[in-house]
Amino acid sequence: MSRIVQCDFVIVGGGTAGCVLASRLSENGRHRVILVESGRDTPPDRVEPAILDSYPRVAYFNVRNVWADLRVSLQPVPHNDPGKRQLRRYEQARLMGGGSSLNDMQANRGTPDDYDDWARNGATGWSWEEVLPFFRKAERDVDFDGPLHGQSGPIPIRRIHSDCWPEFARAAARAFSETGFKALQDQNGEFEDGYFPVAINNIYDRRVSTAIGYLGNSVRQRPNLEIWPNATVTRLVTEGARIVGVEVETGQGPARIMAGETIVSAGALHSPAILQRAGIGPARTLRALGIEVIADRAGVGRNLQEHPAISISAHINHDARLARTNQRRHIHVAARYSSGTAGGLPSDMYLVAMSKTGWHPVGEQIGSLMTWINKAHSRGFVAIESPDPSVEPRVEFGFLSDYRDVERLKVGMRLLARLYDTPAMKAVANDPFPTSYSERIRDLGIVSHKNYVLTRILATALDGPAWLRRTLLRHVVTEDDPVERMMADDELLEAFVREKAHGVWHASGTCKIGSADDPEAVVDPSGRVMGVDGLRVCDASVMPFTPRANTNLPTIMIAERMCALILQQNEKR
Repeated sequence: MSRIVQCDFVIVGGGTAGCVLASRLSENGRHRVILVESGRDTPPDRVEPAILDSYPRVAYFNVRNVWADLRVSLQPVPHNDPGKRQLRRYEQARLMGGGSSLNDMQANRGTPDDYDDWARNGATGWSWEEVLPFFRKAERDVDFDGPLHGQSGPIPIRRIHSDCWPEFARAAARAFSETGFKALQDQNGEFEDGYFPVAINNIYDRRVSTAIGYLGNSVRQRPNLEIWPNATVTRLVTEGARIVGVEVETGQGPARIMAGETIVSAGALHSPAILQRAGIGPARTLRALGIEVIADRAGVGRNLQEHPAISISAHINHDARLARTNQRRHIHVAARYSSGTAGGLPSDMYLVAMSKTGWHPVGEQIGSLMTWINKAHSRGFVAIESPDPSVEPRVEFGFLSDYRDVERLKVGMRLLARLYDTPAMKAVANDPFPTSYSERIRDLGIVSHKNYVLTRILATALDGPAWLRRTLLRHVVTEDDPVERMMADDELLEAFVREKAHGVWHASGTCKIGSADDPEAVVDPSGRVMGVDGLRVCDASVMPFTPRANTNLPTIMIAERMCALILQQNEKR
């Protein structure tokens, strides 16, 4: 028989938002809070070196840290030929801190217009003026002060000075300048096109996730907070149209947590799946699976968004590489720019320079310029295919299904080619080649002795004669046509971006905030699921539109603001 536990709030998912919720909702001592995380815990004094590492890709490709069976379709799937759906891995964190424990640590807010756009489209109370205090509350900016920046929050924000950059990053900055980009110092305070040192949630060259920043030792010792790692929520417990708790599988057996409020914070792919299995979602789809419908909400799982990306990489001269004895951080400089295409918006594109593309010897000598669409028009969906919680949902991102996105990635590729053609980049980078984030690259990203030996041999050859390097890059390292051929053939360029666009782990939008008269909206401005009592959603899934930013900092802000709204509403009861 399941043990039964009572609490005021149960939080489903200890990811970026879940850790913030657990900390803030238990802060005043009045509410009993239980945080349930399906992955393992990362207590502050026992965080693994690979997670703390400023170079994140070692931890990202460790199967222990992600949902190992999750597969997604990135490109559109023909409705008349669903067999052409190509499934790929899409790393979603499964450990305390979620994406904030594995991502690239870019602390990017986006632009004020992102949030004003939310408010204009039904997310009342989420304008820039209203969310700024919660960005400030979350952060401790060690470089900038004033009305735009916080000084006492749990997440440190800093930038690495250009004196400490590897030469590849400095060359990229010079190339930006030579191409007409304006130099900015503070990407979170200067909201215009230009290049800048990347803001990161990292201090002393170590990651600070929400698990570290919000769930410190003193927080964990609160008598009103329980943290349940390695515990998987199997279903939401319903009483009519009210959610009264969750059922959980733990190492000690099944349990039922009865709660005044249940808050789902499982991310943009798993949160809508949890709702759908509980009977909250598009009624026709749920009934076809034999699920009793408690709330017919067509928007659950719709509006899936990402930042489609594409890259051009190059072999880096030995003296321009990221020095092993210096620092681990591999992204130092980035840029915002406007595509200028039909349907484009100001700062609708983003670009980063990576001075290292892998943990292995080849990754250490290959650099990359990667660009993505900051404000995509294309939309996808998440839909369960079974009521069984162990079966991953169907995920179709539909990248570039809107032709305006195709045009913008083509603009981005042409810009990358121009940057590599500047004197600054020619001095440090050799033989640029188009790159794609293929399954083969993912396999090489897994730390193993075999991968080290293979890449050591290839790296030795790449540092050899120029003719040999060129041959290996074009016939072994890359699978695609040369850059110069793509730049001369628009059809070839379009085929490349359509086939090879990949994501940057910024899934969002599948349980969007909106007004009651919006059929696609799932939650109200305080996260309450429409048509259901006792249930909220709080994570990147509630974003009406993905901001022009990496999603980590905006997700932290969302959790901070929703905590304030939840506590305010509870005080009035």
